[in-house]
Amino acid sequence: MDCKYFGECGACRLYDKGYAGQLQDKIVLNKERFKNYFDQEIKVYTSLEEHYRSRSEFKIWHVEDNIFYAMNHQEHKGVVLIDECPQVNEHIAHLMPKLLSEIKSAAIGFKLFGADFLSSGSGEIVVSLLYHRKLDSEWEEKAKQIAQKLGIYIIGRSRKQKVVIGQDYITESLSVKNKEYKFNYIENSFTQPNPRVNEKMIGWAMEAFEGLQGDLLELYCGAGNFTIPFATIFDKVLATEISKSSINAAKTNMLLNNVTNIEFVRMSVEEFVSALDGVREFRRMKDIDIDKYELSSIFVDPPRSGMDSYSCRFASRHDRIVYISCNPETLHRDLEILTQTHDVVDMALFDQFPYTHHVEMGVKLLKKGLV
Repeated sequence: MDCKYFGECGACRLYDKGYAGQLQDKIVLNKERFKNYFDQEIKVYTSLEEHYRSRSEFKIWHVEDNIFYAMNHQEHKGVVLIDECPQVNEHIAHLMPKLLSEIKSAAIGFKLFGADFLSSGSGEIVVSLLYHRKLDSEWEEKAKQIAQKLGIYIIGRSRKQKVVIGQDYITESLSVKNKEYKFNYIENSFTQPNPRVNEKMIGWAMEAFEGLQGDLLELYCGAGNFTIPFATIFDKVLATEISKSSINAAKTNMLLNNVTNIEFVRMSVEEFVSALDGVREFRRMKDIDIDKYELSSIFVDPPRSGMDSYSCRFASRHDRIVYISCNPETLHRDLEILTQTHDVVDMALFDQFPYTHHVEMGVKLLKKGLV
């Protein structure tokens, strides 16, 4: 399946080099970027070349009485209209033209400006339709009919309004090191967009902690993407995350996988360290007995902004640090602090976002002098 504009829209601008060419550019760039911290081979984990995204967002573009999917153009102002998209998984690709046809037939395209897709590998799909108008009972009835006909869930969103047709989440299965894990992914919340590369990231991170005993501290745990598999390695896991919705999803995912040795706490890194050091008391920590943990290992997966110097200094207290980064630039900055006390002993590059300049990086650090 080929997109008429593949190579022009925002997420495809490196396509002219082919998959192997764009990946090689990333490898060369990051070998050079991190050469002062790691002079061995960086492990490389590839993506599927097509149909690798389980989550995608499109504009809805109106041309006279017709509507189209569209994306921003990287080089020029304006958008390109999308006939087909080979990036999204087969389930989303199959649904896209059918959904657009149903929206037109039902006449619910008025002031519709966006369509977001979230899919599981089994084909369960939530579509969020974004509007610049209030949604009424007529819209809801028509959306119910479309959802039933296409076998999907639909979320209607407008300002201060969310109408749920069916449910607002899908359940995904990930296979990591010959074990299946289940996760509820909630509409409009962060999830890893490339499930096959996500499995490889989790597997690499688990191998980085292989053979260890004791407990694990995880910062920026999200909905438990890494946390739950880590629970099979460590005696106990203490995981922090500032987002309330992510913590709630993480607790649900823990139950889905019959895991009982994780404690989730909704706190920022700064708050958690203040509580740990006795600087401040937090009610959210009142049920956490921190003294029962043996924390010599820490895992961090921060947002694109990376960690600040305060968080890096805290991480440096631990013997072993495993860091997953979605921004090599901020990772490089953070390593300036982390390598004052630790050595980089392993690095990995995950091609989570083919045909873009973006990659995810994994780094394993050991305290200097630790064998």
